[in-house]
Amino acid sequence: MNTNTICQAIKDRHVISFRYKGDARTAEPHLLGYDDSGDLTLSAWQLSGGSGVGWRDFHVSKLSELRITTARFQGARHGYNPNDRTIDRIVCRL
Repeated sequence: MNTNTICQAIKDRHVISFRYKGDARTAEPHLLGYDDSGDLTLSAWQLSGGSGVGWRDFHVSKLSELRITTARFQGARHGYNPNDRTIDRIVCRL
């Protein structure tokens, strides 16, 4: 299940890889929760793929080929908000 995989990666600070909108991507997962539309959403610092480096929100239902990599990250990136108001219910976070 993607929820458990993402939460484990957040807890252990592992980079994840996945496909989203046809592109292979890697990212540092920071927060997983339900947005105001009820969609399970991942807030992550994208490292590669798709639209370049930076903060991105991904609808988990559109992720495929999700896996935890062996690469780790140190902690929260600049601009991380653990109390993101666009997320109504937090599942897990850094």
